[in-house]
Amino acid sequence: MASNDELRSALGRIGIWMPPPAAAGVDPAGYGREIEQAGLASVWFPGVNDPGSFDYIEQVLAGTDRLIVGTGIASVWHWEPADIAERASRLSAAYGGRFILGLGASHAPVVESIGQEYVKPYTKTAGFVGALPDTAAPVVLAALGPKMLRLSADKTAGAHPYFTPPAHTRVARETLGAAPLLIPEIAVALAPGEEGLAQARAYAKFYLQLPNYTNNLKKFGFDDADVTGASERLLDAVVPNGEEAAVARVREHLDAGADTVLVQLIGPDGKFAAGDLGRLASLLSDLQS
Repeated sequence: MASNDELRSALGRIGIWMPPPAAAGVDPAGYGREIEQAGLASVWFPGVNDPGSFDYIEQVLAGTDRLIVGTGIASVWHWEPADIAERASRLSAAYGGRFILGLGASHAPVVESIGQEYVKPYTKTAGFVGALPDTAAPVVLAALGPKMLRLSADKTAGAHPYFTPPAHTRVARETLGAAPLLIPEIAVALAPGEEGLAQARAYAKFYLQLPNYTNNLKKFGFDDADVTGASERLLDAVVPNGEEAAVARVREHLDAGADTVLVQLIGPDGKFAAGDLGRLASLLSDLQS
């Protein structure tokens, strides 16, 4: 398995976070090649909660030469440790170590939808990581609070926070220390003005109903009014719109201690904007080195 420093170098400064290819309306291998040709080093997919998800992940890996693929995340409630470790090891071995296994506790609605009770998510995650067999693939954890961040530093290669402002990245880096990887996600709507703001608000609506995220945001100066109204102040920090704000916020995450920032492109109705990839790569070219 690669060391954290080797992973840090391979991942570069900017990656892509996106829905599964079918949901985004793109061909897995083809869009993977577009990401690679745009000069971005990784792509990460959510909801990797069933064996079929590994099919499109393998298509992306098979269709590219250098692109790293990560899960952001695979839920610890949906898998047995030995099963997902074996799948991760196989992909890592077959594709030159280009797979990263991101694990996380997910959210109550997702877990309850499979008939499980969402209780003690930290304990569940810690137990899962403790039971995970050795795997050739690096492992990172979805982490927001200090306990999960410390677990990710102590037991895995690092942390993959989601829906967080740059201020969280600074605290996360202080909690993790220098060695672990810190790979936050940020969603951006490149459209300016009211158009971009509406796209950002449409995207954020779902996440602002999830206590894991809203409770975390309130630790960083946002209140109930910001959350319930998806205020411009909150969106500017977490889902910025317009090219200038998007670049500035990505830079702030990097300056706060992120190793790699995973950018999710937001378009009309808050959906993934696959066609904005080249524009994003151009905007962020100065940050990639």
